[in-house]
Amino acid sequence: MIVYGVWTFCAAILAFVISAVVGKFLIPFLHKLNFGQTILEDGPKWHKSKQGTPVMGGIMFIVAIVSVGLISTIVYMLTGNEFIDTYRADLGTEVIYIFAGIGLALANGLIGFIDDYTKVVKKRNLGLTAKQKLALQFASAAIYLAVLGFSGCGTSTIIPFVGEVDLGFFYYIISAIVIVGIVNAVNLTDGVDGLDGSITFFVAVGFMLIGSSTYALGLTALSAAVAGGCLGFLVWNFHPAKVFMGDTGSLFLGGIVCAMAFATRMPILLLPMGIVYLCEMFSVILQVSYFKITHGKRLFKMSPIHHHFEMCGWSEVKIVAVFSLVTALFAALSFFLVIIGTK
Repeated sequence: MIVYGVWTFCAAILAFVISAVVGKFLIPFLHKLNFGQTILEDGPKWHKSKQGTPVMGGIMFIVAIVSVGLISTIVYMLTGNEFIDTYRADLGTEVIYIFAGIGLALANGLIGFIDDYTKVVKKRNLGLTAKQKLALQFASAAIYLAVLGFSGCGTSTIIPFVGEVDLGFFYYIISAIVIVGIVNAVNLTDGVDGLDGSITFFVAVGFMLIGSSTYALGLTALSAAVAGGCLGFLVWNFHPAKVFMGDTGSLFLGGIVCAMAFATRMPILLLPMGIVYLCEMFSVILQVSYFKITHGKRLFKMSPIHHHFEMCGWSEVKIVAVFSLVTALFAALSFFLVIIGTK
């Protein structure tokens, strides 16, 4: 166990270094290509100063997470026999979840890249249409779930304090909706310097602790890589941001968050663990619905919810700090739910 603990630490450090170093070269390259962000007209007026900030910066943590995640999994595969005999870990199933999960994240990152590229080429903040995005996202989710199904991962899920529940065919329908929902929720969270990266860092730390406590060491190392990659990105993205992750990064993060959750076989943990993501998403849904029902009235000053707090006078740093603290508390709650509720 000590060896795996050291490797988990190394995975986090390596991902941090790769992400931060890639940023050193990527940001000037994006400047050279004039791949700058176009700020929405209906966003906060003070965000206009961010016009032209390089986008697609998510590439830096994508490189870090994918490379370290794959290396970690391969190391686990080559050295895991003794661990399996001792702790009865299911190495084969875990590896499938990790490889398929990385594939899911990359597929969503590619969707985001196409969207970002369309935006920067046309020099306006409109890329793929909502229908195009959803169609591609559901397709990637379907492929991911098909891989899990054909690999024999089953249709059951574990719910703390309840146990293992087999959902049958409904598992695939519910899972596809959850995946697409979370991916878009993470995407909506990207609107304030450092917010999405900070939130995802704490989510990854939560899954890392859960993976360690359940002897899912492949998941533990992958989660450590996600945490390290996000921190490396924050070196360049914390306020005032020198680069934005773009949809390339935020959709990838949404996919990797789902990958970590499904690898625990407890995707229900996305409810407490992703509390901030869900608040961001539902604030938009509520705002749009209320606006239509009341013929023009607004429930929030602006949505997603982080913009509401901006309009209330909160600084970007304060929003990141408070939202991160909330995420950390719910990640800790999720960890204890697993520890107590799955014995």
